[in-house]
Amino acid sequence: MGGALLYGWFFLLRTQGARLLPGTLLLVLLLVLVAHAFHLELVRTFAFFVGLMLVVIFQPEMRRSFVSMGSHRLFSGARENLHLVEALEEAVRDLSAKRFGALFAFERGMELESYLETGVEIDSNFTPELVLTIFHPKTALHDGGMILRSGRIVGAGCVFPISQREMQDRSIGLRHRAAMGITEQTDAIAVIVSEETGHISLSVDGNIDQGLTPERLKEKLIRLLNVKSDSGDGSRDKGKETQLLTERTSTKRLEA
Repeated sequence: MGGALLYGWFFLLRTQGARLLPGTLLLVLLLVLVAHAFHLELVRTFAFFVGLMLVVIFQPEMRRSFVSMGSHRLFSGARENLHLVEALEEAVRDLSAKRFGALFAFERGMELESYLETGVEIDSNFTPELVLTIFHPKTALHDGGMILRSGRIVGAGCVFPISQREMQDRSIGLRHRAAMGITEQTDAIAVIVSEETGHISLSVDGNIDQGLTPERLKEKLIRLLNVKSDSGDGSRDKGKETQLLTERTSTKRLEA
């Protein structure tokens, strides 16, 4: 029980709405200690009301953090991610063949709740058929990004930040810049399918790797998402994969 509460606390601190929470709680704790040491009932009462106000202000973040604990990857295991990657491989293959532009963001340690609020919230299993429907050029949600969490689709039509990095390759469009932007500002992994060429790309840490086959994309995602393979080396290869991606893309097309 104590471990779950501790995890919930750290999960709460990762939410963007709780950046000021640690400092505020420290202030309340100091007020309580001072009030107890000097028997200052007025200060103690003030600290009580400040603590109560924190509960009210951060109630949405607290509710989401404890609700999300049960579905977070630490509690759900790697099998969900493996099934998601396999379904994504099939979906990306179809999207590429049909030249349907698409943008996916895999949520990892940092919560993407603020970006989820810019689109339409969905709670659905990931299926290639649903993905093709959402990203069909004639649907209302096809221009935005899809957020994936714990093996499920949680949002579509979401607006991601556009990277302001200067590009040598002027053919890079807004969808790719949005993938770079979301991975610059969070630890998410982004997958892109080009509407113009059908090419498949992967973005991590603001870098982008283009011209991937569906099979190669699957291999990279298995490592990056820490999906355990039969040999059990997914965790060991994760850092190596990120480093190789960074080295490849930095020499290929990006200028700081």
